[in-house]
Amino acid sequence: MELKPPEPADVTALTTFLREVDLTLSGLDAPTVRLWITRSGDGEIIGSTGYEISGDGKHALIRSVAVSSTHRSRGQGSALARFALDRAAAEGATMAWLFSRRSGPFWQSLGFDSADRNELADALADTHQVRLFRQTGQLDREVAWSRPLADQTARRSSPRR
Repeated sequence: MELKPPEPADVTALTTFLREVDLTLSGLDAPTVRLWITRSGDGEIIGSTGYEISGDGKHALIRSVAVSSTHRSRGQGSALARFALDRAAAEGATMAWLFSRRSGPFWQSLGFDSADRNELADALADTHQVRLFRQTGQLDREVAWSRPLADQTARRSSPRR
């Protein structure tokens, strides 16, 4: 799976893809949002991943992790999520957070635990997704998850067996 940052010309296709999988579209073109996409052989976007870093650089809001319905159950979602976690840790974040009402078991399999959504919103108050959720009242309906990124850093720096 080859991941590349989306080009400006990809924003419309990425927006369509994320809308189809019912993920938040806020801030996709903002410089603070880090995104990557993967494509099928015919050029169709079939996966995405990304995150936003808090103003202090300690927290990452994982977002836009999605796989098209025709490419699921092949481990790609886990690979996309781990890619974002690795990149966020490499950027200096020590805690990963996300919102997910439907995919709790998936995120738990990656080491996430249930978290307080208001604590997430306070830690990542300057991110597009949190600002949108506060403005629209959606924050009160969200389910938050978190996990430390220390093990990401350790795994990346330890030799492979």
